[in-house]
Amino acid sequence: MPDWGALNQHLRDAGIPLAHTVTPRPVGGGDISAAWRLDTDDGGVFLKTGPVPTSDMFAAEADGLAEIAKADALRVPEVLAVGQIADAAFLALEWLPLDRADARCEQRLGEQLAKMHRTTSDRFGWHRDNTIGLTPQHNCWNADWVEFFREHRIAYQLNLAAQNGYNGELQRQGLRLLERLPSLFDDYRPLPSLLHGDLWGGNWASSGGQPVIFDPAVYYGDRETDLAMTRLFGGFGRAFYDAYDAAWPLGPGSTRRQDLYQLYHVLNHLNLFGSGYQGRALALIRGLL
Repeated sequence: MPDWGALNQHLRDAGIPLAHTVTPRPVGGGDISAAWRLDTDDGGVFLKTGPVPTSDMFAAEADGLAEIAKADALRVPEVLAVGQIADAAFLALEWLPLDRADARCEQRLGEQLAKMHRTTSDRFGWHRDNTIGLTPQHNCWNADWVEFFREHRIAYQLNLAAQNGYNGELQRQGLRLLERLPSLFDDYRPLPSLLHGDLWGGNWASSGGQPVIFDPAVYYGDRETDLAMTRLFGGFGRAFYDAYDAAWPLGPGSTRRQDLYQLYHVLNHLNLFGSGYQGRALALIRGLL
């Protein structure tokens, strides 16, 4: 448990109007870190806490939320404070009351995600590294998307898998895929779009009927990667996809590239959660080959 007295003082110093005695309430949503609600005169605060080494992860998340907010397309919770005290790292966010998303909200999400993706850079990557779950995600700037995705996404995850003992067929087939990767992009040149980076069903919700996204793993890359992630674990309805397609249709070959972009996340789940994902990773690689 953090030193709540010290943390409360730090939050007050950041301009959050906490009373001198505040008892945080644990809430859901903290799969990686602990999550709390703090009540203030201005409303609730959503607080994440973790061990001191998570400080950089929280700082990257705060930067990612700010990057998305600048695009003025999709709502994200406002960052109120981020930092660390002697025994804990923390990230304080605006408390957003969540409600059930209907088809109209999903439609707005599709339209607004397409608008966010039209925020572009001149290169792929980002100005800082961040994490995908608890896994480091390297975002070194690169003008070549295929090289960026090969080296910093698939090859990196395969190397982690080898370190975790997943060798043999996965590595052999993975190497073949890395060699053939350019062939998936013969007639396709993606723009470096602003990405959420980890857009599964648990990282978006409705607040007052408006979509809100959170827990990003931001970088600039092929917009199809965000769409591929939405299809990996569910949580997005037909209204979302129809609205996105009406706003900005995907290009030819997107279905095949979807398997490649899902492979990144499946490999990450293999490295985070174990061998239950190995068969799925191999199936995706074989399909791409």
